[in-house]
Amino acid sequence: MAVRISGAQASDGHAWPLLSPKAGMLFVLLLALLLLFLLDIVLGSVPIPLESVIGILLGRGAEHPAWEKIITAIRLPKAATAVIAGAALSVSGLQMQTLFRNPLAGPSVLGISAGASLGVAVVMLASGGAANAFAIRQLGFGGSWLIVIAATLGAMAVLLIVLGIAVRIRDNVVLLIVGIMVGNITISLISIWQYFSEPEQIQDYLIWTFGSLGGVLGPQLAVLGAVVALGLLVSFSASKSLNVLLLGENYARSLGMSTFFVRVSVIAATSLLAGSVTGFCGPIGFIGIAVPHLTRSMLDTSDHRFLMPSCCLVGGILMLACDIVAQMPGTRTTLPINAVTALIGSPVVIWVIMKQRNLKSSFS
Repeated sequence: MAVRISGAQASDGHAWPLLSPKAGMLFVLLLALLLLFLLDIVLGSVPIPLESVIGILLGRGAEHPAWEKIITAIRLPKAATAVIAGAALSVSGLQMQTLFRNPLAGPSVLGISAGASLGVAVVMLASGGAANAFAIRQLGFGGSWLIVIAATLGAMAVLLIVLGIAVRIRDNVVLLIVGIMVGNITISLISIWQYFSEPEQIQDYLIWTFGSLGGVLGPQLAVLGAVVALGLLVSFSASKSLNVLLLGENYARSLGMSTFFVRVSVIAATSLLAGSVTGFCGPIGFIGIAVPHLTRSMLDTSDHRFLMPSCCLVGGILMLACDIVAQMPGTRTTLPINAVTALIGSPVVIWVIMKQRNLKSSFS
């Protein structure tokens, strides 16, 4: 089997891939991320000079108070959300593709995102304004927080189902099929609710499914960042184990590695990453599928100790680029982020397929 590992084989933990020449690529990606981050803050429907943006970011204020509010309260949180969401979806997609050895696997493959959508549908379609009024009156919160909590509970419910099945089924292919079926069940329930719902409720839900990076502000951004950081920590700690899985489960067991523990930790980390992003930003597609392939093609490596940080950077870069396109600078029109990620993500996958001709070579 030809598995490309930078620096050292996965079974030996002595060489650290960041000491390889590919470390320069990480530095280039980091610079590109910072450049696009600044560009995403500068561009928008209201033109703000670059020097004023830099002055606001450095705490020197601006000549127009409205500019400072636009940058600090709207554009800066949106750009930060784009980086966080891009990193989370990319890493979760990378883990799913490696775990199931399937180049088309993504963050939603286990039905986690569909579970989050089901939770939102319960609030928006089944109860609507009544649930929001109850949450405000009895629990002290409502609006976007109610949507986030509903999505989190939906994703958690599906996660518990999948983990319960994972305990009984040791075959990853069977688990993949079961995850897809669980996702189809939740989508069917949503369709039934839509059929019996009022047009206004359906419209609100459809707007949520378009995805948005602009609604995560203040405390919500802090919560999203903390949950994604925890998911990334678990994911990075599994890098060496994922390298071993590339060599086959039998080989991994011969080294004394608990494949069951690795599978459960990867599923839990993916659920944290994909579930939290779906809850706060809505279902965002194609980033989780496209970025791992793009990163492997750019770096020509299968070493997860290098792919993990690279996917974080490339995911953030691609999501920032999508956000810049979505906000259509110079106009007052904003496109749905899901539409833009599909327009950009799909050609990326097609390009990688045409270049590599055999995606399975990355998993064998």
